[in-house]
Amino acid sequence: MSALRPGDITDEMVQAMGTAKRQGLQKDLRALAANIRADAEGRYDSVEPGWRAGVEWTLLWIENTAAQLTEGGS
Repeated sequence: MSALRPGDITDEMVQAMGTAKRQGLQKDLRALAANIRADAEGRYDSVEPGWRAGVEWTLLWIENTAAQLTEGGS
């Protein structure tokens, strides 16, 4: 088997690699949000309101960031 040369890598291959990276990051971000949500459940009643707002803002930011990874396409 021969080594790949720069001309062997097509634009489609580069785009596919970028898509795979974004999808992997998106999956990781959504897993992080799910873990934060699970850890926070049941704690809302016993902490001050600012903590709850902070958790909700963080979850919204993570979800928005994950969603933007697939909006652009390439």
